Amino acid sequence: MLTIDRSSSASAASPLFDDEDASLNPGFGPAAQGREFIWSNRDFARVQALIYKRAGISLHDGKHAMVYSRLSRRLRETGHESFSAYLDWLETINDGPEWQEFVNALTTNLTSFFREQHHFEILAQHLRSKPAGTGWNVWCSAASTGEEPYSILMTAAENLGGRGSFHLLASDIDSRVLETASRGVYKEEGLKGVGTERLHRFFLRGKSGNAGMVRIKPELRRMVDFLNVNLIAGEWPFKEPFDVVFCRNVMIYFDAPTQRRVLERIHRVMKPGGLLFVGHAENFSDSRDLFALKGKTVYERQ
Repeated sequence: MLTIDRSSSASAASPLFDDEDASLNPGFGPAAQGREFIWSNRDFARVQALIYKRAGISLHDGKHAMVYSRLSRRLRETGHESFSAYLDWLETINDGPEWQEFVNALTTNLTSFFREQHHFEILAQHLRSKPAGTGWNVWCSAASTGEEPYSILMTAAENLGGRGSFHLLASDIDSRVLETASRGVYKEEGLKGVGTERLHRFFLRGKSGNAGMVRIKPELRRMVDFLNVNLIAGEWPFKEPFDVVFCRNVMIYFDAPTQRRVLERIHRVMKPGGLLFVGHAENFSDSRDLFALKGKTVYERQ
């Protein structure tokens, strides 16, 4: 059984945008587009500026319809009759809870267990390469609904056994997905990448009214701390440097200056020689002073 150092907690961001209705043209009134609220280019530009400032996300012009659809729900919830009124109000409340709802509305988290399988094979090799009894401090910075951090924990349990301690911090900018992750309950049909042996070892099957659902076993859930963390803003609450960081499929939504800034922040919280796992579409060859390519979408902290 792995022993867990629970002296600190943390968590961060995984914003992925879908392309729902991306082919629709931006409209300038509810009548023209059959829309409930007036929606203008100026409204969209304000949303672009606010989400960039708040979360570092560069929202491209093809996302008009997605933004309208997502934020319309916030207008209804808050009782505003126009986007301009809602955005005016949002800018007056500084750090109120509606800012979190605004960020939540504009992020979509696409994930699965053992996504990009080669990363977990590299992680397994890395864990086995250190002497028995080595302590591990790992950060999953885009936890989404939990599939990625639990995949990390299963890999650690399989390759470390009772040798040493393993402390996982899992974070996301979206507070709602972190609630799902902390519960650790999933549809069994969504566990295609897990396999029968892991299913028996790490999950409990639901019965009666919960048939078709599975829950992560408590001993695995106790190995991870979840926390809401913004990759571009505020002080990160980390007390100890990390041996491994997963930051996958996040920075493709940042522009180049923001990517560099986030990489510099990650570099500062990692141990020299630590491994950074990134998404298959992410390439940081311009930041060789910080990270050197070690393997397929795996970098070593310099």
